[in-house]
Amino acid sequence: MGLKHIDRELSVAPQISIGDVAAIAEAGFKTIICNRPDGESNDQPSFREIEEAARAVGLEIHHQPVSSGKVSDADAAAFGELVDAAPKPVLAYCRSGTRSITLWALSQAERLPPTEILAKAKAAGYDMSSVMQRFVPQA
Repeated sequence: MGLKHIDRELSVAPQISIGDVAAIAEAGFKTIICNRPDGESNDQPSFREIEEAARAVGLEIHHQPVSSGKVSDADAAAFGELVDAAPKPVLAYCRSGTRSITLWALSQAERLPPTEILAKAKAAGYDMSSVMQRFVPQA
């Protein structure tokens, strides 16, 4: 499944399958956030299919689709609000996990020091240095 833990409240993952949903619940997650629009690829289950499986095992689930490479500040703010309000821990997923970690990094820009955001992302296998340049002026 490829879960990458960011902190106690959030993990990100590449595309999950319907069969992964029960294991996600068994791992203790309470909420799933899908950041992938339906129809990006032919082999991707629809959000509705994942939603049905999630509800069947008692998970809260949200769909916040964001097009690849087009994460806006408004998208990041909405993601931060979703994570803040959701039962924890939360698993967010997209095609590779990059959109989800980008949304998290941008949503934390006013909450955490850039070095902490970068370190948490790096520990999970993601380089957010170019993303953080949106908030850290170059000297």
